[in-house]
Amino acid sequence: MLVNALLEESFALCPDKVALVCGKRRLTYGEIEASANRLANALLRRGLQQGDRVAIWLPNSVEAVIGIFAALKAGAIFTVLNPTTKVEKLTRILNNSRAAALLAPAAQTPMLGQMLPAVPSLHTVVCCGDYDRAPTADERLLPWAEAMSLGSDERPPCSCIDIDLATIIYTSGSTGVPKGVMCTHLNVLSATRAINSYVGNTPADVVINVLPLSFDYGLYQIFLTFMAHGRLVLEPSFAYPAMVLHRIQEERVTGFPGVPTVFAMLLQMDLTAYDLSSLRYMTNTGAALPVEHIRAIRERFPHVRFYSMYGLTECKRVSYLPPEELDRRPGSVGKAIPNCEVRIVDENGRPVAPGHVGELIIRGSNVMQGYWEMPEETARVYKPGRYPGEVWLYSGDLFRMDEEGFLYFVARRDNMIKSRGNKVSPREIEDVLYRLPDVIEAAVRGEPDPVLGQAIVAYVALKPESTLTERDVLRHCAHHLEDALVPQQVQILTSLPKTPSGKITVSELR
Repeated sequence: MLVNALLEESFALCPDKVALVCGKRRLTYGEIEASANRLANALLRRGLQQGDRVAIWLPNSVEAVIGIFAALKAGAIFTVLNPTTKVEKLTRILNNSRAAALLAPAAQTPMLGQMLPAVPSLHTVVCCGDYDRAPTADERLLPWAEAMSLGSDERPPCSCIDIDLATIIYTSGSTGVPKGVMCTHLNVLSATRAINSYVGNTPADVVINVLPLSFDYGLYQIFLTFMAHGRLVLEPSFAYPAMVLHRIQEERVTGFPGVPTVFAMLLQMDLTAYDLSSLRYMTNTGAALPVEHIRAIRERFPHVRFYSMYGLTECKRVSYLPPEELDRRPGSVGKAIPNCEVRIVDENGRPVAPGHVGELIIRGSNVMQGYWEMPEETARVYKPGRYPGEVWLYSGDLFRMDEEGFLYFVARRDNMIKSRGNKVSPREIEDVLYRLPDVIEAAVRGEPDPVLGQAIVAYVALKPESTLTERDVLRHCAHHLEDALVPQQVQILTSLPKTPSGKITVSELR
């Protein structure tokens, strides 16, 4: 089975059902199928070959969703790039992937015209939006309307098999070209099936997505919803929470995936003005959600099943905590997802005893094929197992596992703080900081110190009306933490820096 079959099977079963809501547009499975076929055929007529890369540099939109399925139908490999990516970085990624086609906003056409000579592999740029090709325009620029008229509604033949690459997902690297995570059709479908097996999406479910499609957590909401023949409500972001809540009310949304920053914003709002009774479940991943926020969300939404999860781009999802375990293990991210095995090992790759900290390693059909044209980086995280051909993905994340097999995130290996000879987990301190009602966001990192080795520095963003001082925060930490874990310094900021997907970027804190 191929990823594009998620659309094609839904089309066969319920062609007239609304599959996608985006802004004022409502598209059925039949309309998406026809448009994706037309775009796929247009790209094939323009010279796209099986295995070519198609880059999608668009905001969350109807065109982005159609572009993903069109690339797959044409036997190509899609990669969704964040629409805020600047020209220099965009050029590097396009050259790194040697993209043959690009979907881009028509409003960026002047810039694209200047960029094209620097990306020799590109033979087609589909301009999405209002764009009239000028007689002197580069022939590689193809208006969306023209692409729709070039191709037929007939589904193009595709000879791909499930071990062929479906997507390259670029990780959010801060310098140079980010690593391209290579995922096959089998990888994508394995992860999708496993997640749907516990979330339980059905044709009656309506899932809202406020996360960028360039973020794998956002991207997979398409696949999870289409696999269940449900409806996806695609929002540009969570920048205007009130509008999103109105949309949840209007569309009777049942599923709400979020990240810690989304839930932090949600908890600051007065929700009494909205009817959110349709919500059936919420999910969190991308970064660990503070225990205090989990408790607050459950108080606000007692009728909602909340799934605390852990994953990484290299294998999509690793674990989930069943909602009925939240009271017993609020700090856990659960056990491995179906058809996935995890272990915690020491620096020599040997399993550690329950309760001991080590690196989490993963194997399963959800694990990537490696990093695009980066064999050294792939070898660094891929290690052989007991049997010929068996490999384990080394996550770089430190965990502990309890006697019953439940996982607890400790820190990124490179974020562990070594202070006064002690190994300090930032997560432990952050959980204490979040117990202060005025704290919206918190992050902890180590800074070089000639005496301590590393000084513990806490960064917090407070509610606008808060009168908390650095001294108040330190006093709170001293009351709840052992001496070795109390920060030496507290910085109060208006907000903490984040990636486009909403993760706090600890490396940018100073």
